[in-house]
Amino acid sequence: MNEKGLTLMEVLIAVTLLSLLSVAMFMAMRIGLNSYVKADARLMDNRRAVGAQRIVEEEIEGFMPVIALCNGGNNGPGTKIAFFQGEPEVMRLVSTFSLQGAWRGQPQVLELFVIPGEDGRGVRLVVNEHLYTGPAGAGRLCLGPRQFLPVNPSPQSFVLADKLEYCRFAYLTPSPNPNEPPAWKTLWTTQTWPLAVRVEMAPLEADPSRIQPITVTAPIYLRRSPEIQYGDF
Repeated sequence: MNEKGLTLMEVLIAVTLLSLLSVAMFMAMRIGLNSYVKADARLMDNRRAVGAQRIVEEEIEGFMPVIALCNGGNNGPGTKIAFFQGEPEVMRLVSTFSLQGAWRGQPQVLELFVIPGEDGRGVRLVVNEHLYTGPAGAGRLCLGPRQFLPVNPSPQSFVLADKLEYCRFAYLTPSPNPNEPPAWKTLWTTQTWPLAVRVEMAPLEADPSRIQPITVTAPIYLRRSPEIQYGDF
């Protein structure tokens, strides 16, 4: 009587095929997960770049024209100046937009400035936020017309853009001649406010597959008088 069954060779072949199939499925899953992680990281980088550019625009567009009382306190009432610091790598202003409260928070004194990048490679754009408490509070940051205390990074500083080849500010200045157009300057020296601010940025390493930092230009709208107290701070 003949008996049906499997030979040892057939069992070895079946086990080998099953092992190869399992390895192929594992490799396919691994490749898929790696692709997902890379795509997710790239998406987050793109969102971060777009979000940072939007934050810069909204901070500048929320500009408030305020008067600061410099050198006040025990030395007298202080000197009234238009509070705005505009330098190639440092900008101070008061804005109704903040990182924590967005458009719903209290006005903040913003310090946007450029510092060296990690390991000395490139530069990064960071911002400090201080609650605006009025002309006297803003006056603690200035020493006189166009003279301000230096800005310094801190653990609370927020990095808006990183891994940049360069980052610099420019300010749109009205022309004294009405027949000539406004001009961009890298140093603000007048006792008024600019018409617009431009933040020029370029990536340290160009990558066409990612959203790159671009130049941001934001107009400044003066819709209130700095001499009128509109609220209690």
